[in-house]
Amino acid sequence: MAEIDSEPGLPRKRADARRNAETLLDAAAAAFVASGVEVPVRDIAARAGVGVGTIYRHFPTRADLIVAVYRHQVEACAEAGPILLADSATPHAALAKWINLFVDFLITKHGLARALQSDDAAFATLHTYFLDRLVPVCAQLLDAAGEAGEIRRDIPAVELMRGVGNLCIGAEDNAHYDARRMVGLVIAGLRRR
Repeated sequence: MAEIDSEPGLPRKRADARRNAETLLDAAAAAFVASGVEVPVRDIAARAGVGVGTIYRHFPTRADLIVAVYRHQVEACAEAGPILLADSATPHAALAKWINLFVDFLITKHGLARALQSDDAAFATLHTYFLDRLVPVCAQLLDAAGEAGEIRRDIPAVELMRGVGNLCIGAEDNAHYDARRMVGLVIAGLRRR
């Protein structure tokens, strides 16, 4: 939980305080998926089983909460890469599983893109943070699959991620479009013939 307990100059939070903050972030993420980032704070509090004041104590503004949820989910996606690589049968399988997590991250951001384009300074560094944390993970997975001879070796991580992102645009609003199926075709197409 780097986004909550590792800011310079602040003491590390106790384990129970970190768990409570994670519970709030998970509840907020679920509320954002269900209702978008403009969901009432009272709905998030109800999901988390806390009072509204508790949320405002941790996250004084909606922007603070959105940033924390976004960073929390980026961290989860980043941390999953090496674990999947260690636990999967093949590097290609790890890459496919990680890309599915990345798709989940992308298609569950109702309203976030609009919020990130606002003038709120809290959002200014999120895209850079996203790239700094996730591109190296994707590159590590691509490199491992390439070294294993499973995929072509000329695929830049940022291009793959951008392509996957483009395939996910509008997926949450169109029941007739299966972004996951399309992304699966891309991942299958990476295989060496």
